[in-house]
This record gives sequence, structure tokens and C-alpha cells, in this order.
Amino acid sequence: MNLDANNKDTKAKPRVALLGLGAMGAGMAGRLLAAEYPTTVYNRSREKAAPFAQRGATVAAFPRDAAAKADIVVSMVADDPASRDVWLGENGALAGAASGSLLIECSTLTVKWVRELAGEMTEHGCDFVDAPVTGSKPQAAAGELLFLTGGSDAAVERAKPVLSAMGRGVVHLGPTGSGALLKLINNFLCGVQAASMAEALAWLQTGGIDRDKAVSILSEGAPGSPILRRTAERAGKQDFVPAFSLRLMAKDMTYALEEASRSGIDLQTAASALARFKDGLQKGFGEEDFAAVTKSVTRGG
Repeated sequence: MNLDANNKDTKAKPRVALLGLGAMGAGMAGRLLAAEYPTTVYNRSREKAAPFAQRGATVAAFPRDAAAKADIVVSMVADDPASRDVWLGENGALAGAASGSLLIECSTLTVKWVRELAGEMTEHGCDFVDAPVTGSKPQAAAGELLFLTGGSDAAVERAKPVLSAMGRGVVHLGPTGSGALLKLINNFLCGVQAASMAEALAWLQTGGIDRDKAVSILSEGAPGSPILRRTAERAGKQDFVPAFSLRLMAKDMTYALEEASRSGIDLQTAASALARFKDGLQKGFGEEDFAAVTKSVTRGG
């Protein structure tokens, strides 16, 4: 009896397509499969899809094919150009999506592009939600992402069940673009804190103070935050296996500066922090964790 009920529940669930199987998308796809959503996956590098096929996912050759097999389409890609390509490019998902489909963009993007994309979705007769996340690779794998959503009340309510299968919560912040805006503000603050901790660690090294004692005081005292603690811990262990890459943090800081400028806000601290991350990119740390910004700060540098 229970087995039959479970089968009925599975059949009643909407079909979901997940576009992008990077560090975040892979974890999200895994959570969808664990929740027994009928899932189609797409990734430019097809080999990344193989493990999900073994778990029962359908693998699509193109975003258009993935969307044609789905009631809900979720994208998690790197940046504005990748989002434009996966939705509107040749064989893009929007061309395959049926009218009435729910389309969800979870990538960290500019508000300008998200609003433009929403217009394309509306013209196609689809519901759209922008739903970027807080959390990185471990949270995606564990289903602990927090989704920051923008869109109509009805669209967000429709999105909640599938987003809840991939995360710990869904916060509706307002109209389309609201999620994208808060995500950039969130990452701007994270980037500034990581860059400032990198400079603090370099200063400690030259000052002859016991590093562990100093870091404990700083991270547990008034300046402390999860990002400061994370940056110091990663640097102390020289562990830069990427949960969120330095390259993507630099991209997000760039987007934050652009968006703030459109609103007449001069993010001077972001500009200084971005310079640190760009230095890390030039030194070849782009694919390492963003805590590798600590390696780019040297005496007098």
C-alpha cells in the first residue's frame, strides 16, 4: 500500500529540467533525484551528466530538448552570457518550453539581464522566478540552500515545492529582480570581508603576533563573521579546493559594482576588494576557492 502511494506521489510530481551541472547544479540535481522528481539534466560537458543518468535522470543533448520534457525548468550557470545562451541561444531552453511552464533562474546575474529575461519568458507565455541562492557547493549537495526569490506571488508559490526539495527555505523578496539584487548585495559583502581578512592576515604575518591567537580574537570578536572565519581557516590550512571559485567571486563583485552604479551608489569598498580578486586572477588563482585571495596579498602589494 505504501509503495503504491509513493509511486502515485512520484507520478504526480512535475517534471523538472536542470540546466547546468557545475559545483552548484550538480548538488541541486542530486537533491531533485533524491526527492524523486522526474528529472532531465543538461550540461555543455556531457560527461558531467553521466552520474545522474545512472541515478535515473534523462540526459538531454540541448537545453531545448531538456525544456521540452519538463513542466519546470531550472537554470544554474556561471554568468549573464551563459544564462543568455542556455535560455535564448541556438537550441535554447525557451524555444522548447511549453506555454504555461515555470522557468526558474538560480544563477547569480545582473538585475538588468534578469528583467530582460523575464520579459522574454512572459512573451512566451511562461511563469518566471528569479531565485539565486545563498550557500555554496556543500550546501547544494546537502539541500541546505536558501533561495532568494523575485516574481509574482503565484509564480513563487508554484516554485516553492521544487525549490524546497533543493534547499532549506524560500524567501519571496518582491517583484522580478529582487532575488538577483539581494544576491549581489550578499556577495558584495562577502567579497569585501574576504579581501579585508586577506589583508589582515598579511599584516599579522609581518607583525610577529601569534597567528592562531590573533585569528581567534578577530573571528570571535566584534569583527567576526562566517566569511572571516572561513577565509582564515582556509588560509591557515592552505586549503583552496573550490567550494566557490575566486573567478566567480570576481565576476559577482563586478556585477555588484555595475548594478550599484545604475542606482547611483558608489561601492568604493567593492572596487578595492575587486582589485584584490583581479590580482588573484592574474596570479592564476581563478579556479581555486575565493579564499585564495589571501595568497595574492603580499607585503607592500
